[in-house]
Amino acid sequence: MNIFRLAADMTHLASILVLLLKIHTIKSCAGISLKTQELYSIVFVARYLDLFTNYISLYNTLMKIIFLASSFSIIWYIRRHKIVRRSYDKEQDTFHHFLLMIPCFLLALFIHEKFNFKEVMWTFSLYLEAVAILPQLVMLQRTRNIDNLTGQYVFLLGGYRALYVLNWIYRYFTEPHYVHWIVWISGLVQTLLYADFFYYYFQSWKNNSKLELPA
Repeated sequence: MNIFRLAADMTHLASILVLLLKIHTIKSCAGISLKTQELYSIVFVARYLDLFTNYISLYNTLMKIIFLASSFSIIWYIRRHKIVRRSYDKEQDTFHHFLLMIPCFLLALFIHEKFNFKEVMWTFSLYLEAVAILPQLVMLQRTRNIDNLTGQYVFLLGGYRALYVLNWIYRYFTEPHYVHWIVWISGLVQTLLYADFFYYYFQSWKNNSKLELPA
């Protein structure tokens, strides 16, 4: 654990809290991609298969439970809550998200650090997380007009991944033999996907204007 890893985890947690705040308080999921939320739930399930078999620390266990529970809560709100689900824009959220799973799983089968079930699923979760934000970004580009909480959610989500890149750089220079190419490359791809959004987010912040993405 280091300051960058802790900051990344807290930023990730903050992104989820912002999203839950929007959904629970405003009773709206407008601008939120259900497809991305479903992909993230699959990411967490695949990554945390060792939740009850490999105890690392209380912090680690609690974070796993929080991410799993919050992910499924968001999906339940969008799919089942009688008020929230009315604001879900299904017509704009049309990205064929499950097609992302097939190449990610095949890649994990062939490119991994160790060939066993948990390791392949963990690697699959890395590849899938790298592209899980795509349905959300596509949806925001289609709707263009983005409310503040949705913009903050995506910004914090991208910020969490950027902080993890700093964490890897820090560990590379402070820990001997620390090399994880699969983690680094998938994380870098994920961070780069946010580059365009970051640019327009900072432009709107600098100009004190409403966040809009180009068509």
